[in-house]
Amino acid sequence: MTGKLGPDALAEVLAATGADDAAVEVGAAYGEDAAAIGLSGASETLVVAADPLSLAADAVGELAVHVACNDVAASGADPRWLTHTLFLPDSDAARRRTVTEQVDATARDLGVAIVGGHTEVLPSLDRPLCSMTALGTTDRFVSSGGAEPGDRLLLTKGAGIEATAILASDFREACAEAGVAAETLDAAAAFLDDVSVVPDAAAVRDAATAMHDPTEGGLLTALVETASASGTELAVERERVPVRPETRACCDALGVDPLATFGSGALLAAVPPKRVDDALDSLVDAGIDAAVIGDVRAADERDAGSVRLDGDRIDEAPRDELYPLWE
Repeated sequence: MTGKLGPDALAEVLAATGADDAAVEVGAAYGEDAAAIGLSGASETLVVAADPLSLAADAVGELAVHVACNDVAASGADPRWLTHTLFLPDSDAARRRTVTEQVDATARDLGVAIVGGHTEVLPSLDRPLCSMTALGTTDRFVSSGGAEPGDRLLLTKGAGIEATAILASDFREACAEAGVAAETLDAAAAFLDDVSVVPDAAAVRDAATAMHDPTEGGLLTALVETASASGTELAVERERVPVRPETRACCDALGVDPLATFGSGALLAAVPPKRVDDALDSLVDAGIDAAVIGDVRAADERDAGSVRLDGDRIDEAPRDELYPLWE
């Protein structure tokens, strides 16, 4: 079945950590999208994150760069280097050129150097697959597990931004048949320009105790992962979550919950109450919209890792609601 591994299978993968290394400050763990590696003799920490992307056929190269760099940025680091592993279904030069040009242009826009990788043709594939490893440095690693009771939860831009762009491009005809206007679809497709959270993270990282960027499974998955990593309970009100009109139109047309689908472009941050105004002011200065959507609460063993959405308890991350459309 398409999607993330279930908890049992994921636990097996996360248990295979290889050799012990004292330099690994934060390693593989549920809810953590990046590792932190202390560099001997250096004043900064190296942050590493890896992600594959294949399903967004029209912009796979652009999104692959953003998704990997977003994980590094959401850990408080500045993305600096990328390795790019590209699997192609055939030797079509035009297809290969399209993907590589997307990767090159997006990395240049972010100021990130592509330092290596691998390319291979796999006829069993029906679309390109880009697997990126992003690396960056920081003097203050911000983990998903740093959220503390009493913190406020901030969300930048809005829920479902990446999914909106995918719906308006890969599923444009279906959206149009469901009544979404052409001008709305054009505006929604342009949301690809908003999927980076590198500027969002740079604006809020000094105030944040934790940051996480919603990807597969959207905001709800990011909330569950943050709650699990921090051992807390997160409480959120749906009406406080910003959802752009174009997102609402495309998601409603195809029966997708904006909070439970690909969310690159938004940054979830936990911020102490006394630093909320500072964080919001920094985001305003950067030209980035944001809203306080909930708070972090202390939890006993039973409630740790859970989310309360309008009072309803969520214990497991949802399966992304775009997958049935591809299937």
